Amino acid sequence: MPRLKKKLIVVGDRLLVRPEDGEERTNAGLYLPATAVSARQARGGWVVSVGPGTPVATPADLDDAFGESEKPRYVPMQAQEGDYVLFLHKAAVEITFEKKNYLIVPNNAVLVLVRDDWEPEDEA
Repeated sequence: MPRLKKKLIVVGDRLLVRPEDGEERTNAGLYLPATAVSARQARGGWVVSVGPGTPVATPADLDDAFGESEKPRYVPMQAQEGDYVLFLHKAAVEITFEKKNYLIVPNNAVLVLVRDDWEPEDEA
């Protein structure tokens, strides 16, 4: 009998983050002050999945006599899968899914993103 594959779907303006162990210097190269590390005020990790963003209300279409609604529209988030994110630890919710630990982080708790942007090499 085939096994159903489960998938986490992030909703709204939230991020699914694979947490990084607290250290003074993160793997992404950010330095955290000792107060932030000891008090666990800030924490970092890698973005695994991103929700669609903040929902935006659409004005009612005057030509729509039957009130059929459109697909929802969202303001997209800045975070992308693969980004390193530094966020306020108190706002995150810890979960375990298929024996892996994750954090669900609301967008308003994000302090900074670190993204690898590729620059073209200079041609000599």
